[in-house]
Amino acid sequence: MDTLRDKKCLITGAASGIGRATAQAAALAGAELFLTDVNADLLDAAVVEIRAAGGKVSFQRALDISDFEAVKDFAKAIHERAGSMDVVMNIAGISIWGTVETLQHHHWKRCVDVNLMGPIHVIECFIPAMIRAGKGGHLVNVSSAAGLFGLPWHAAYSASKFGLRGISEVLRFDLERYGIGVSLVCLGAVDTGLTKTVQIIGIDLASPEAQRYRAQFRKRAVSAETAAAAIVRGVLQDEYLVFTSRDIRIGHWFQRVLGSVYERSMRRLSDRIERAARAAPALEASAFSPERA
Repeated sequence: MDTLRDKKCLITGAASGIGRATAQAAALAGAELFLTDVNADLLDAAVVEIRAAGGKVSFQRALDISDFEAVKDFAKAIHERAGSMDVVMNIAGISIWGTVETLQHHHWKRCVDVNLMGPIHVIECFIPAMIRAGKGGHLVNVSSAAGLFGLPWHAAYSASKFGLRGISEVLRFDLERYGIGVSLVCLGAVDTGLTKTVQIIGIDLASPEAQRYRAQFRKRAVSAETAAAAIVRGVLQDEYLVFTSRDIRIGHWFQRVLGSVYERSMRRLSDRIERAARAAPALEASAFSPERA
């Protein structure tokens, strides 16, 4: 696929952040958009903005991708109206961090339900129709550096993102015979609204120490538009691993080639975060409210 012009493109998480920026980039490239997000008001605003800029949005619906029946009805409505998709982008997700002793069962479950089962629902409901259409296409699954590395405090999040990485690795080969490419997006730091509002279980992010780390994160983060450009480029160039920032690409090289360096880096990072956590006032786990990515 060397162009998105007139290609039917489904994007989840399209109301904000990377999903919204990707929808805008795809519209600018001439794609026909089919959009969803859990936030109806923000989704409506995104659609108005895209259409005002000359983009084409043919269908939109607010839903939670962790609800299989909602995704199935969404797919049925789209297929009846427009047929199979050419590009499917799983971008919607949430971020929940914490240590194993502070994470509660509902945190683990919500992470897996949205970040792993959500994309599975979309794949179940849209990819078979692409196969039957016989026109090829492309599947994008947005994972994370936490789907590559053993990042501290990311156990629940990594469970979902490593799972999505495994699915992508299998489908990369299974779908090749049908001319359907697969891209696994390995996000690094991206400056979306989540960087300003994300909460970590048991940590008071209003503390000076936490604010300092947040500022450092935002300083090295790329914009949502930069991440979106990398995603679109990955589709057009049929890249399997898509990196949105250079540091994650380099880290992945060290992990594969110099494993001992990677292990030392992860241990140092774990110690550093533990020191920061001790310096920050603690919160009860019940004070945590997951934020949509």
